[in-house]
Amino acid sequence: MTVRTPLNLLPYGGTSPALAGEPRHAGAGHALIGRIALGRAAWLGAGAVIRADGHHVRAGDDLHLGRGATVHIAHDVYPTLIGDRVTVGANAVVHACTVGDDCVIEPDSVILDGSVVEAASVIESGSVVFARSQLQGGWLYAGRPAKAVRELRPGELAERRTALRARNEAAPGEWTHADQLAEIDPTAFVANTAVLRGRIHAAERTSIWYGCRLDAGSGEILVGARSNVQDNSVLATGGGALRIGVDTTIGHNVELAACRIGDRCLIGIGSRVAAGTVVEDDVFLAAGAVTLPGQVLASGFLWGGQPARELTALDKRKKALVLETIITYCAYADELKQAQAAA
Repeated sequence: MTVRTPLNLLPYGGTSPALAGEPRHAGAGHALIGRIALGRAAWLGAGAVIRADGHHVRAGDDLHLGRGATVHIAHDVYPTLIGDRVTVGANAVVHACTVGDDCVIEPDSVILDGSVVEAASVIESGSVVFARSQLQGGWLYAGRPAKAVRELRPGELAERRTALRARNEAAPGEWTHADQLAEIDPTAFVANTAVLRGRIHAAERTSIWYGCRLDAGSGEILVGARSNVQDNSVLATGGGALRIGVDTTIGHNVELAACRIGDRCLIGIGSRVAAGTVVEDDVFLAAGAVTLPGQVLASGFLWGGQPARELTALDKRKKALVLETIITYCAYADELKQAQAAA
């Protein structure tokens, strides 16, 4: 007998997700939040998140999201618009952008704010489409930033779509709930699909979002006041300590090992912070960046690349963005905490 997972639908700003029909599949740990218009026959892998709390997400028919994939908006600046028959791989992020019909977005890829990916494009695994990019349809794109590699061969788009959907559907379907060891301040928000294991301390006004997996092992994880850990990020100490300062943002689908993140930092979408890394105060780590074990990221700079390197000094605009994100996420968290309590 097949047991269907109940849909995890939550309103935001008085608006609940609107579904054109029952999803073909909705895996454990999925979440659909706020101003969503979702077409027919969606397939949602375990831990897949579509969150429309500041703007709207409109997705066409036959959307296929892999395990831990994230779709989000950019507050009130950019919506996310997705065409028909779009396939998104595991751990990929579609953020505040436009994606045309029949696109294939392979695992661990990131599409950033204001970008337009035209119909029948393929974004290769691990690629990052930088903000406000315009990608012509019918091409294969790869790299960080994603660049055109070549035109797609006849039949290649269908082959890649079929293969990726098979991978999505073969992925593990379980999603474990939190244990009882975490110490969460009463003012904090923990999303109803977040998984917390071990000694985890979340200070006042912190937020831990949908699909996040925090595993302290035999060590500990400390999240400072007002900081947020965004959807589908994975924090695993391996027995060490992982400390996040105050007023810091950990973006979507980030991986943190046992490391130290300072105050007023922004750790960009899809980035990887290795064990022993020290991120000093007031650091902006770009999307898709990867640090080396034991690396020190000096205060006051934008870092990016693989491995991460110092790119430029932070200007007033980037410093303001960090604090604006904190204010925005505290407001999101307050509303979603009420919505979860009422569900």
